[in-house]
Amino acid sequence: MERLTFSGFCLRLACSLLLVGVTWNPTDTNYVHWVAATFPQLEPTQAVVGLILIGGWVFSVHATWRSLGQFGVLLGIAIFAAVVWLLASYAWIDLSHDQVIGWLAVLLFASLMAVGLSWSLVQRRITGQVAVDETHGHSN
Repeated sequence: MERLTFSGFCLRLACSLLLVGVTWNPTDTNYVHWVAATFPQLEPTQAVVGLILIGGWVFSVHATWRSLGQFGVLLGIAIFAAVVWLLASYAWIDLSHDQVIGWLAVLLFASLMAVGLSWSLVQRRITGQVAVDETHGHSN
């Protein structure tokens, strides 16, 4: 994919929400609670699902970190924290409920990953620069 589209970003956001939400969410229906219910025993299905989730996390976190860098990730966290503060200051969200905080964490973490997964396409579009590891068709 050479350019970022709205639907492309939405797909990255949906995949990030799925990864974060399946791994953990404030309900009892998530991987962490599933494994905790049988701990220290681990069922084969839990192992397979866990390894798939680890693969998704490694891919997503690595791509986000490479795309945004340390400063970008920290800036993204700060921006999202400020947005939560703003929403709470206008009483649009109630931070006294654990469920609200949990779902906000899922949404904001997935959003940060979706931005990270999309950022190199945005940067290429704005600057016209292509990252060295993105060149195609050159043989040595």
